[in-house]
Amino acid sequence: MNPLYGQPGPRSTQDPDRERDGDTPGARRRGWSLVRPAVTAERSAVWTMLAWSLLEAVPVVLSGQLMASALDHGFLIGDSGTGLTYLSAYGAALVFGAFGTRQVMTPLASVVESVRDRLVRLVVSAELRRAVLSDAEADTGAVARTTRQTESVRQMTAGLLMTARTVVFSVAAVVIGLLTLVPQVALVTVVALALSGVLLVQLSRRLRRRYAASLAAEEHLSKEAGEVLRGLRDVYACGAAATADRQVGQAIDTQAAASMAVARLAAGRLGVIVVGARLPLVATLLMAPWLVRSGAATPGEILGAATYLITGLEPALRSVVQTVANVGLQLGVLLLRLADRVTVRSGPKGGSARAAGTHLELEEVTFGYGTHSEPVIEKLSLRIEEGEHLAVMGPSGAGKSTLAGLLAGLDRPDAGEVRIGDRSVEELDRAWLRRTVTLVPQESYVFTGTVRENLAYLHSGPGPEDGELASAITLFGLDELVARCGGTDAVIERPDALSQGERQLLVLARVYLSTAPVVILDEATCHLDPVAEARAEQAFIARPGTLVVIAHRISSVLRAPRVLVVESGTVADGNHQTLREWSPLYADLIGHGS
Repeated sequence: MNPLYGQPGPRSTQDPDRERDGDTPGARRRGWSLVRPAVTAERSAVWTMLAWSLLEAVPVVLSGQLMASALDHGFLIGDSGTGLTYLSAYGAALVFGAFGTRQVMTPLASVVESVRDRLVRLVVSAELRRAVLSDAEADTGAVARTTRQTESVRQMTAGLLMTARTVVFSVAAVVIGLLTLVPQVALVTVVALALSGVLLVQLSRRLRRRYAASLAAEEHLSKEAGEVLRGLRDVYACGAAATADRQVGQAIDTQAAASMAVARLAAGRLGVIVVGARLPLVATLLMAPWLVRSGAATPGEILGAATYLITGLEPALRSVVQTVANVGLQLGVLLLRLADRVTVRSGPKGGSARAAGTHLELEEVTFGYGTHSEPVIEKLSLRIEEGEHLAVMGPSGAGKSTLAGLLAGLDRPDAGEVRIGDRSVEELDRAWLRRTVTLVPQESYVFTGTVRENLAYLHSGPGPEDGELASAITLFGLDELVARCGGTDAVIERPDALSQGERQLLVLARVYLSTAPVVILDEATCHLDPVAEARAEQAFIARPGTLVVIAHRISSVLRAPRVLVVESGTVADGNHQTLREWSPLYADLIGHGS
């Protein structure tokens, strides 16, 4: 897909405000879908991380059992040596757990960096597409804001994965340990965990909305402050400092109030710890006399159960409240925000049609850069037949490159219509359009890859044959450059080491080898000497298809049977004879002025 054109995002049947705030399952899935491919691609690292997490959970599993044995089989019967041996075993288990934690870091880093790299690519690509396609004034803070949010996602993902796996394995280890030690306490603990889970979900739903509102307020503050700073000179010149101060101040107050609302509700989630961990501990202490008298548990087992609850369950629930819930919530909202930025809905989307024929036509076309700017092109009608060779000339800023962009379907006219063949450009399939019309700008892009890959980049199918490739290399005078690189299958490691002229020749040969029937050269030979320029243009003249040359030199104009002269909003169209008579600029440039 051509990177200049974004695809519209999926439509939601939910309320748009709730969708934007991340308060619907569809919205949350849309946000998390940004990172899912990166995590899936690192599945081996995920499995490695889980394997080391099992070793990390060993101290939790053994803690209660070892404490119970140390008391029942050691200290309570006066055998301090045995008791200390069990405690030493617990210490050894902690060492094994620490080793597991250390080993987790490498696979965790692989997952997190993969997520970060994917998000950066998506966000930067989206901002570039938005800058190209949007008619609105550029948001200068967008890249900085989204980059900051992307880095926050990276840090939150690392913290979430690190803590979430610890919580899952710790809670499982506590429940298993209690079942083997004191099943009655295990039952009470499971019920308490279920109640704390319900409470956590309800609080998180409300907190998600408040956090989304806080993030929106932060973005609004950034936008308001940016607008005031950009127009600071005008603010003071108009005596509007008080108004600007009030405008930014209101945004600051709104953002502060939203942050306080998040903090107040977050504090209420301490109840999750009380319900999930403290209630089972209180219940254990209340049941202890009955459990010991009935023989259901020994004093050591009661201590072991308390150890599971204090050293295993409570820290896990604190992590849930302080890290997993908070970070997971913020991460979900941030991902949804980034998903909104990644989805570019503006710009020409194109249709699905293909044109019959490839003649180019402009009908009463007007185009200007900005709503209030003077039109660069106004009510221009022009037809270029299939296979025709047209040169366009005029002073800098006259609208030559604008005309090239309109003919190629890259720019949308403010009025009038651009057609290729029997179809409006708006109706055409964008992929078909890009294969049919190739615009070559002044700047030449050569990528790191083999010479063959660079030259065959625009060729449809498996690529040009060796003979065709060799012919194009000779035709454009690239034999010496290709030999210096090491042949057609040698890699161009540093494209920037090539001269601008060499890069232009490579790109021109690439377009020559393409199957595009319409080629537009927008001063694409400006870095070539006159001999190389003439050789390149003669190659395209002999090539089947339509050729439009935005002329850099008068020699390019003289090679074309038809010339378009653009100057100060006027357009003169004709051959050399008629233009010498009717266009003073043309006559002056070719040396026939009076």
